[in-house]
Amino acid sequence: MKLLYLVRHAKSSWDDPSLSDIDRPLNKRGQKNAPMMGKRMKRYENLPEFIVSSPANRALATAQIIAGEIGFNKAEIKIENSIYGGGVSGLIGLINVFPAEVKCAMLTGHNPTMTYLANELSGSDIYNMPTCGIALIEFATATWKDVAAGAGRLVDFDYPKRQDAEDMFGSKLNC
Repeated sequence: MKLLYLVRHAKSSWDDPSLSDIDRPLNKRGQKNAPMMGKRMKRYENLPEFIVSSPANRALATAQIIAGEIGFNKAEIKIENSIYGGGVSGLIGLINVFPAEVKCAMLTGHNPTMTYLANELSGSDIYNMPTCGIALIEFATATWKDVAAGAGRLVDFDYPKRQDAEDMFGSKLNC
């Protein structure tokens, strides 16, 4: 089995209009939500052993904050330029070449692609993945190259304003 965390970057700042889109940082809410979501993720039995992020400041900062909360070495986060502005098929292609030995991975990117990707992979009907939202999808496959549209099952969908988040970590997943 393979597990994939899809993470939409936390809330970003629009305070400095001179910054390009790729350089926008997290705002105060994003800086608060990212560690909170990392703490929630840490409750899972299986945590990412491979993290890939968009190069955008807000996405990479989100990935680094979550990595810190779950005990993942931030220096080992892979930056993949194709995530920034990439579409669903390109991201599926990226997932298909994740290292074979990795059983649990995390991909941090942008909307609307992250919402579309979660729905495409799992056959779910998530209307919108909020900022710092996390979709956890499992695949009954031994290889990442078999990850395809409809091949996964949405195990959980969490986001900062979710009211029942404290109750959602009862399931134990074994990669």
